[in-house]
Amino acid sequence: MTNVVVIGSQWGDEGKGKIVDWLSERADVIVRFQGGHNAGHTLVVDGVSYKLALLPSGLVRGKLSVIGNGVVVDPHHFVAEVDKLRAQGIAVTPDVLRIAENAPLILSLHRDLDALREDAASNSGTKIGTTRRGIGPAYEDKVGRRAIRVIDLAEPDTLPAKIDRLLTHHNALRRGMGLDEISFDTLHNELTSVAEHILPYIDQVWRLLDEQRKAGARILFEGAQGALLDNDHGTYPFVTSSNTVAGQAAAGSGLGPTALGYVLGITKAYTTRVGEGPFPCELHDEIGKHLSTVGREVGVNTGRPRRCGWFDAVLVRQTVKTSGITGIALTKLDVLDGLDELKICVGYKLDGKEIDYLPSSQAAQARVEPIYITLEGWKQSTVGARKWADLPAQAIKYVRQVEELIGAPVAMLSTSPEREDTILVTDPFEG
Repeated sequence: MTNVVVIGSQWGDEGKGKIVDWLSERADVIVRFQGGHNAGHTLVVDGVSYKLALLPSGLVRGKLSVIGNGVVVDPHHFVAEVDKLRAQGIAVTPDVLRIAENAPLILSLHRDLDALREDAASNSGTKIGTTRRGIGPAYEDKVGRRAIRVIDLAEPDTLPAKIDRLLTHHNALRRGMGLDEISFDTLHNELTSVAEHILPYIDQVWRLLDEQRKAGARILFEGAQGALLDNDHGTYPFVTSSNTVAGQAAAGSGLGPTALGYVLGITKAYTTRVGEGPFPCELHDEIGKHLSTVGREVGVNTGRPRRCGWFDAVLVRQTVKTSGITGIALTKLDVLDGLDELKICVGYKLDGKEIDYLPSSQAAQARVEPIYITLEGWKQSTVGARKWADLPAQAIKYVRQVEELIGAPVAMLSTSPEREDTILVTDPFEG
């Protein structure tokens, strides 16, 4: 047995929800280790759809679910999401849900700042495309050593000094923007009103996970977003505010890197992206519209349409390296059904020179031009295929070409949103 880290190998929205749900049924503990409620998973269990943004997907299966210290937690959204799951018949108690006591909180002032900056950037043509949910500003306060953390809700005597420290910074920013300052009482009430709802779930997560690991539990680390949105290794500055690569599973949970095992990269059979930023293989033609329509490419929690394009092997090959991906779960192969021909990006041209990687320079990323190979498409449907023999020969050829180009094998192949419509090559928990 081995522990499994699940990440998105592209810009997110690769269909992690179905794969994570499939794996969570086999896991004992499920851990969220980065991000906030700006990205989520949709799970379909017995015909019922569950849309999760902050809570680990294991809750739907009744498994021990953990929000790690690498996550920024909006306490009021937490309460609302818990209530929503309970209304769908899911039991959410401290027996099955724990939150790291050292996880930072997202507050209303973070959401305000996020929206104000995005509005200003939009007016100047430099917007990043954030979800305006306060994730970035909350991470800023974390690294600026002024964040209010979950554990602070349990210490009312020391909370006022921490509020004062935080407001010294944020009210200075608000004055500079011509906005009213936030009063101490407003922020204090925001925190104390939610404390009793969140404190029963707090724990020393690093200790809990170590105990679970020593007891032989199978631990599933559930990543949000995609590795190309990583703050270090993504298409900076059009990235999220946390590290989304596999290595963050250790830092964001408190369980050391030697406890990480199989890294499964969820990979869409084509490429999509939400928000701003470079997208070398983006299609603005009828094929792009086809992928968007057939693939139902709309953000789960934001409702934003996704940009669509051909599969970019350069990007995924790079993610295989930066996240140490062991194998991939290839999703949405069925969306390619019926196309006469398919293209795969195998390299870029940058100022007339061929390169085999995505450069770090923002200007260079905007100038790269994709180099494609063309493969024959297939007319038969792959929807619902559960074994290789059910796939058209050209579909198998496409999958094998992807494996060769990215330097990683396909461990799982998804052929519809239904969890059972999956071809299993390697069980990640068995290594």
